[in-house]
Amino acid sequence: MRLSSNRFFDHIDDFVRYRQRIYELSPQTIKSNLIDLNLFKGFIETRKDKSINGKALIGFQYYLKMERGNCGSSINRKIFALRSYGNFLKLNAGPLADSLPFYDVLKIRQGYRNRPQALTMQHIKRLFTAIGAGTVLSVRDYALYALMYQLGLRVGEVHALDLASLDLENHKITVLGKGRKVRTLHMNAELIDILSHYLAVRQVFLNSHLLPALFISKKGNRLSIRTMEDNLKKVLLRADLKAPFNISCHTLRHSLASHLNEKGTDILVIQSILGHATSRSTEPYIHPSDAMVRKALEKLPSIKYVKEQIRKGELKLGFQKSFRPKRE
Repeated sequence: MRLSSNRFFDHIDDFVRYRQRIYELSPQTIKSNLIDLNLFKGFIETRKDKSINGKALIGFQYYLKMERGNCGSSINRKIFALRSYGNFLKLNAGPLADSLPFYDVLKIRQGYRNRPQALTMQHIKRLFTAIGAGTVLSVRDYALYALMYQLGLRVGEVHALDLASLDLENHKITVLGKGRKVRTLHMNAELIDILSHYLAVRQVFLNSHLLPALFISKKGNRLSIRTMEDNLKKVLLRADLKAPFNISCHTLRHSLASHLNEKGTDILVIQSILGHATSRSTEPYIHPSDAMVRKALEKLPSIKYVKEQIRKGELKLGFQKSFRPKRE
């Protein structure tokens, strides 16, 4: 006997409360879990499936890939959210939850996952020029996007920053990352100057004397992740970067890793800055640029030898003469 689809979704609120209070997951993780569960709920309701079985789950995967265009990592995340919810149901709904098929689904390999895209240094300069510093809001936005690029902070990490996170005297900032892991990063003189400029105008914001949050909205609340993302879209319209890929707040993090890699920074240092548990998580961020690949190829001994032969005139290259059939 299987768990009916109606009963399956009865415990979502209890699941969210459990994850918040026991595991102290971040609001962003909880929000993602809810989105994934509600997406699956809508899919099941549309199909009018009476139970949660393997056929329904396979159909959900097809829906995610073929209709929504989700990549492998996105599909895996949604299945993992369902798996976590299924585990919770086993503890609450009894033996009926044992037949849930979520553990029978294999993880999708990342063969069709696109590597993270990075902006060029010219893009970065144009982006920050477009932000400007003519208003209190632009000074605030300049500071928060500078943290995302110069320190590779996630948008959720910037959102969680408090005034107490800053130690300007010692050029340090304390960041609460994924899994509530804390890391301390060094800030250079330029970033200190940017933040000092913002702190000088922070008092203009409503409730600034009441809130511990570093970044405040114009309505006097902690600046939301959604607002940071929406404001970046407005900046991108002004900057007109014409990048061949979608740009988000996370792109600034990718760009830092890519630029550090191009400068020869050790992968373990990049891993530490980004707050990754292993270097394997860092590897997709540091794929070489076209310029790095071209430079490496030009260093090959055989290419250097041919170039030298051409320079000396000892090797003459020409196009093959076009073929002309003989006249009879």
